[in-house]
Amino acid sequence: MTDQFDLTEEQRAIQDMAAKFTADAITPHAAEWDEQHIFPRETVRAAAALGFGGIYVSEDAGGIGLGRLEAALIMEAMAYGCPSTSAFISIHNMAAWMIDRFGPADLKARYLPSMVACEKIGSYCLTEPGSGSDAAALKTKAVRDGDHYVVSGSKAFISGGGENEVYVVMVRTGEDGPKGISCLVIDKDMPGVTFGAQERKLGWHSQPTAQVNFDGVRVPVANRVGAEGEGFRIAMAGLDGGRLNIGACSLGGAQRCLDEAVRYTKERKQFGQPIADFQSIQFTLADMETELQAARMLLYAAAVKVTNGAPDKTKFAAMAKCLATDTGSSVVDRALQLHGGYGYLQDYPIERFWRDLRVHRILEGTNEIMRMITSRELLRQ
Repeated sequence: MTDQFDLTEEQRAIQDMAAKFTADAITPHAAEWDEQHIFPRETVRAAAALGFGGIYVSEDAGGIGLGRLEAALIMEAMAYGCPSTSAFISIHNMAAWMIDRFGPADLKARYLPSMVACEKIGSYCLTEPGSGSDAAALKTKAVRDGDHYVVSGSKAFISGGGENEVYVVMVRTGEDGPKGISCLVIDKDMPGVTFGAQERKLGWHSQPTAQVNFDGVRVPVANRVGAEGEGFRIAMAGLDGGRLNIGACSLGGAQRCLDEAVRYTKERKQFGQPIADFQSIQFTLADMETELQAARMLLYAAAVKVTNGAPDKTKFAAMAKCLATDTGSSVVDRALQLHGGYGYLQDYPIERFWRDLRVHRILEGTNEIMRMITSRELLRQ
């Protein structure tokens, strides 16, 4: 009988496929992408050829129609090679899913075929220079003018900014607060769309990040996702899945660094023996493994809840994102310590994962906001 806490054969096959793709197409190049700030567009297209451009986009719309656990397995596997590239593909998946799940048939027909193939890549635009955690305070305005909206404002820290073709943008069409927000699909080449300079970041060097500006951009009403006023709810629905994926990227990156630390401590000799023979090293490795497995189990359970639309899915997605990203950073930090001075060098991969995983505790809802969501649900009972 299958164990309900284990993966099915199909899930293992998906995991294996993603791991093989990563070993061939991502891991050998990731250090160069990081160092040279290369955006590997062709690798993203190759991932899409396996279906990874529309993981939980419905099969009717050209996606592979998988659940959130399968998506997490794919993201975790790709992050073993490069968390930055894996997270970039995750954000595209979130944007495509929002169009598929909430968009009208005409909008889906116009955008999803090219997005699923990653001929066009999608960005998710919620954050602004003046509204990060207080996302419902966003100011980007969309004023109705006949069969168009005229959009003005700016979005900050946008993954894919300046490179991607499609921007799924949360805009204010009505009153202050969450009820006045709508969701529009805006093209890179619409007149009035411009981009700030590429941000200079600590990590995530394989993906472009820039401010996106809208100066009187005329967007067809037909490009609206959902009804007016539904934008914030749609944005938050997207983030349940996004948070699982970013947590999965931390799991994959941390697993890579744990594997590297096990290998290194068995090879590295001090005081006449491999340092893995010292009990303090053994206990550190044991803690890293235990914490990582615990975070993984919570994330997989949360993923199943999001797939099934469980009433506590948002709380579980928040808890899993928080635990997986905190634990991921902590595991990588200990892996760096176990490598000693070598861990601090770019000749070894650890420092890249240390830099890349740090931002996972900030984006798609800071871990402080994750704790707020969790405590709010607890205290509401």
